[in-house]
Amino acid sequence: MDKVKVLVTGSNGLLGQKIVYQLVKRKDIELIATAKGPNRLLKKLGYQYLELDITNKIEVYHIFNTLQPHAVINCAAMTNVDACELNQEDCWNINVKAVEYIATASESIKAHLVQLSTDFIFDGNSGPYSEEDSPNPLHFYAKSKLESERIVQKTMTKWSIARTIIIYGITDNMSRSNLVLWAKKEMDNGNCINVINDQFRSPTFAEDLAKGCISIVDHSAFGVYHLSGPKTYSILELVNIVADFYKLDKSLINPISTASLNQPAKRPLVTGFIIDKAIKDFGYNPVDFLEGISIMDQQIKNNEI
Repeated sequence: MDKVKVLVTGSNGLLGQKIVYQLVKRKDIELIATAKGPNRLLKKLGYQYLELDITNKIEVYHIFNTLQPHAVINCAAMTNVDACELNQEDCWNINVKAVEYIATASESIKAHLVQLSTDFIFDGNSGPYSEEDSPNPLHFYAKSKLESERIVQKTMTKWSIARTIIIYGITDNMSRSNLVLWAKKEMDNGNCINVINDQFRSPTFAEDLAKGCISIVDHSAFGVYHLSGPKTYSILELVNIVADFYKLDKSLINPISTASLNQPAKRPLVTGFIIDKAIKDFGYNPVDFLEGISIMDQQIKNNEI
């Protein structure tokens, strides 16, 4: 049987690494991992790694045309919401122009492109959201991700968009933290933390999101899919669950409103996803937040990823 050749961009990030480590176990997959700069994964066998700057059109076209992947999963993006608001040119180059290069290159070789997107394309006035709900982005990051969705749909024959919410998990050489690790570290150190009490999200375990993206490829599932955790919580509830799990001092948690932060980018208050379509089309089955934390804890103890 011929192997399916899958190319992953942004393979150094949390989601990218999870996808690489899941796909590298498969005998039916030929895997190409790409990211900007050297390979940060600890395990380096069973796949090909190439440095790729997705904002370099020539590099993108060269690698795609040379390797001819059957499927591409684009995990590369600028995701710091406030940084995107303050550095809009960089955000547009990475989240929009680069996606246009990837989509055009993918279409030229008839590859199936899976583009990652976000709950932030919605305004938060009527969550949780289904795939059919109308976007209304509130900040520049969200506008860039919505524009990338439109480019993919306009450019591609075989396309999928996987929208997600607050990814958490552990992996190799992490350059950025996430909600669980941040809350645990701060409270472990006895630090008081300000936690938003009026934003609601469906947190997504990184392993589940990786499985969902891979399932899209396996099933040639075209269209928009919402891939998140199964339940929506307030951010304050999430941090309290972390504190309860690790038996930390919840008096360190200081509830605050979104308005009090005065952040550069305006956040939607209530998002969350309805994930029935992914469950129906390819058996998406994400763990709830408490189970996700428990798995993370065991991975840390076992020195796994």
